[in-house]
Amino acid sequence: MKIIGIAASLHKGSFINRLLEAAGGELPDGVGFEVWPGLRDIPPYVPGSVPASARELIGLVAGGDAVLLTAPEHSLLPAELSYALDWMAARDGLSGKHVAVMSASARACGAMWAQAELYKQLLGAGAVVMGAELVISPACPHFDEDGHLTAPDLRAQVRAVIAQLCTAKVMEPALSL
Repeated sequence: MKIIGIAASLHKGSFINRLLEAAGGELPDGVGFEVWPGLRDIPPYVPGSVPASARELIGLVAGGDAVLLTAPEHSLLPAELSYALDWMAARDGLSGKHVAVMSASARACGAMWAQAELYKQLLGAGAVVMGAELVISPACPHFDEDGHLTAPDLRAQVRAVIAQLCTAKVMEPALSL
């Protein structure tokens, strides 16, 4: 099994990027993990030829069994994430694909809003969506010097999200036009 990781943050070293990298360290044996770093380069969707950055993403997701996406704590998601989802939806890249979303926030409502926004877009693209709202403060140290998660309760929450992906079988799209 191979999981593709996408962080919905344009800031290198952000909490969300670090959480995604740390989640990759929590995968069961035999599960591959590849983080796609190209969010910043995705242009808005327009019908016609597919730009290289969108082709790369569509191909990577097609070659994976599932997607793990981390979202920032606010409901204003990066426009580039919407662009990426639009490109994949236009090419049926998410139809039947299992996608787990993790949102981290110091406030419970922040993660909930981010996930609600993402769920709408992902479900509209045909993805099978799952995930968890992680109410944790980005201000607290949650990572060791190697980038691994240190808090046992946070590790358990991240592993629970990953377990949803690792036990799920790829589904056929409910409707294909």
